[in-house]
Amino acid sequence: MEMLLNGRKEGIGKREQIEVYNPATNERIDAVPGATVEDLEEALESARLGSGLWGETPLLQRAAILERISVRIEEEKEPIASLLAKEAGKIYRQAIAEVEHAVALFKEYAYRLRLDYGAVMPSDNDMIWVEKEPLGVVACILPFNFPIELYAHKVAPALAAGNAVIIKPSIEAPLAVLYISELILQCGVPDQALQVITGKGSVIGGALASSEKIDAISMTGSTEVGISVYQAAAKNLSKCYLELGGNDPLIVFDDTDVEYAVEEAINGRILHAGQACCSSKRFIIQENIYDAFAKSLVRRLSGLKLGDPFDEETDIGPLISEKAALEVESIVERTINSGAECILGGKRRGKSYFEPTVLTDVTPDMEIAQNQEVFGPVFPLIRFRTEEEAVYIANHCMYGLSSGVISCDMKRALRVARKLDAGNCTLNGSGLYRTHDMPFGGHRHSGLGTEGLYHTLDEFMKTKSFVWKGARCG
Repeated sequence: MEMLLNGRKEGIGKREQIEVYNPATNERIDAVPGATVEDLEEALESARLGSGLWGETPLLQRAAILERISVRIEEEKEPIASLLAKEAGKIYRQAIAEVEHAVALFKEYAYRLRLDYGAVMPSDNDMIWVEKEPLGVVACILPFNFPIELYAHKVAPALAAGNAVIIKPSIEAPLAVLYISELILQCGVPDQALQVITGKGSVIGGALASSEKIDAISMTGSTEVGISVYQAAAKNLSKCYLELGGNDPLIVFDDTDVEYAVEEAINGRILHAGQACCSSKRFIIQENIYDAFAKSLVRRLSGLKLGDPFDEETDIGPLISEKAALEVESIVERTINSGAECILGGKRRGKSYFEPTVLTDVTPDMEIAQNQEVFGPVFPLIRFRTEEEAVYIANHCMYGLSSGVISCDMKRALRVARKLDAGNCTLNGSGLYRTHDMPFGGHRHSGLGTEGLYHTLDEFMKTKSFVWKGARCG
């Protein structure tokens, strides 16, 4: 597939060829070009022009184009989901749901744009009014795990605000992003206002983040990469919105129904084979129900099916690559060597699949209980006795993306939730919870800024005050 550069489709040619594989079968699907720094510079120059063209497009016309985009994505939902299932190994029904999120987000931002009223401020003799203007050029850096949903969370508000966008997809899952981007250009967005640059982060990621032609960066990815992007952008004071790593806790108290808690734990962990940023990754269980929880968890996980993402009976698909599966296997082995016991799973199947894994006797001082984010279907169970101990274990971590508390005592659940240092806390459920409207963003090393329908649009605009002296004089 070709990247989209300054209104042209640019293939591999003399550029590096980046292969895209199906992690379920390890078969080659396609290849994309590895952009050069020269390609990026052309895209940046073009985007500066595109920001003027698109930013001057009347607001209602932009809204109409966004609505048209929503319709086109809906029409092409199945081929987009099919690409997503193949390149990311995502279960097809989950891929369909992800595309439906994109359909809704473009439509909702079109509607939100129509409600973005200005303000008139009081003054004795003068008139002061406030307007919002586009930032200019927004770089959208996407991950492999939810490339289409997060595309919509970034690109839809950036375009709604009148910005040009340069999109950098993951090299592991670029195809659905390229497909949807072509649809958007067909709907009336100027060629220069939306470009997709494929390539390795080591080649173009730093150059993109450090460019003085970039006004804002919206990125979802690892904390390590996020810090690097933040440092590169700092010299230009480019705005940064970073949704980064997490090791999200789920605290389960002993007054709850164990079967309900286990169901929430599973649903909050196995989505996309455990490769969701805000999935529960540490399970902090009160000691009176610890053994019952572990037993029920093993029983229910044992009944799940690993398999083909296109098989309707499949519950868990592959990880994004063999490398990712090897990393999860290594973490499990290190945790066992530190004293934990593996009572289910713990091994790869084939190259890229990983078995649902339950680790007991995990202690708060182990890596997996603190700052080690595991992108796979692994359930480390940590025992606690008191409410204070549970809060300490949950917060003893550099991350703060999401969290969950399950208890029948809702006063206690709310009290604990208020003490957890995370951007989101779900009471009576897993922290794997996000709507289009709610503010979504992490604390500490989990990120900067907030995504959400009533936040991102404002963050992608700058405020300007106009003063008309003497306007109120007789």
